[in-house]
Amino acid sequence: MSGDPIGALRERVTLQSPLLAPDGAGGADVTWENEATLWAKVEALAGDERVNGERLAPRARFRLTIRHRQGLTTQMRALWKARPLDIRAIRDPDGRKQFLILDCEEAA
Repeated sequence: MSGDPIGALRERVTLQSPLLAPDGAGGADVTWENEATLWAKVEALAGDERVNGERLAPRARFRLTIRHRQGLTTQMRALWKARPLDIRAIRDPDGRKQFLILDCEEAA
């Protein structure tokens, strides 16, 4: 990212944290709480299909680049254009704490 200008962060993305509430049957219902809305560079990487149950389900992968921030985890997700993206990995590309790269997968 060090070669890209800050102007490359032109998409609005909302970071969300999961909130778990007991469902009464030993499990939990998940709702999502907005943590922050920020600018990001969004790159579509690939798409494919995987078996989900007995049918094929499409899957798309994205790379989001954001300004460095504390407190991100892979339990969180990003919401981009009303599309929930599960965060699979978080990387600081050059170790300088300027940017973070989020490897994401569109939620099923």
